[in-house]
Amino acid sequence: MRASRLVRLLLLLQASGGSTADALARELEVSTRTVYRDVDALSEAGVPVYCEPGRGGGVRLIDGYRTRLTGLTSDEADAVLLAGLPGAAADLGLGTVLATAQLKMLAALPPELRGRATRIAERVHIDMPGWFHRPDDTPALSTIADALWHDRRLAISYRRSDKTVDRTVDPLGLVMKAGTWYLVAGEGTALRSYRVSRIACAAPTGESFTRPADFDLTAHWSAAADEFARAILRVRARCRVAADHLNLLRLMNDPAAVRDALASASPPDDTGWVELDIPGESYEILAHALLPLGEHLEVLDPPELRTAMAATAAAMHARYHQPT
Repeated sequence: MRASRLVRLLLLLQASGGSTADALARELEVSTRTVYRDVDALSEAGVPVYCEPGRGGGVRLIDGYRTRLTGLTSDEADAVLLAGLPGAAADLGLGTVLATAQLKMLAALPPELRGRATRIAERVHIDMPGWFHRPDDTPALSTIADALWHDRRLAISYRRSDKTVDRTVDPLGLVMKAGTWYLVAGEGTALRSYRVSRIACAAPTGESFTRPADFDLTAHWSAAADEFARAILRVRARCRVAADHLNLLRLMNDPAAVRDALASASPPDDTGWVELDIPGESYEILAHALLPLGEHLEVLDPPELRTAMAATAAAMHARYHQPT
């Protein structure tokens, strides 16, 4: 542990050009006294480090000194891939590894590029979850991640809507979708996705498995997400939409439904309207999704959806045009 801390201290000094002992202590999560002891240890090991007293002083390396300890370990290289998502790295148990990897990268850069990298980090932050989204509680995530790194089979208990089921799975990938973690795993010959927050517990079985050589996590997730999005679109409505207001379909907030609808659109008629089929999860949900298009849309079929739209429009008219 101390050896790792000494390397981090050396890289911090090289990346920053020097810092106060208090600032180093906060960064390393140790006491100021420990920092001074570590500085002495580096000096005894031949590192040209010194303490400059007084205002504006601190711990510094002699000008021109550069360590060669900037090669990334395999874990650090993995963590760099999550550099834009520090929260994800921390969830997966790679937070400290990521911090060390970033220090090594900064230390290896020439001064002019190092300053640019620091400015980017100060000015750009990636926040994946949407507004009003509370992060899931994922107590099993670190266990799952460890099994994933080492190709170890897992026994999991998964909470479904109606009951909890036990499964033995081969973890093949983790996906963060809008701040929510999903496990993609093999179960026999099938590939399944599990919401990690619903995994009540996970434990290695002691068995290893051979990861399929042709498995592509990105391609699999993209195909599975598209298939899921289409599978839940169980009903369709025949509608007329003003051609110059087709962009309002985006207000439905369902990209898969909008793509399908636009693909079915007819050429504009003499009045500038097009006919298309708009899919949805149910007619009730579809009615609420179509209302924002207002007077630029008319439902032609089915009759029950047309009636529901008319009833809502009448209720709104009555609400806003009460007799005086």
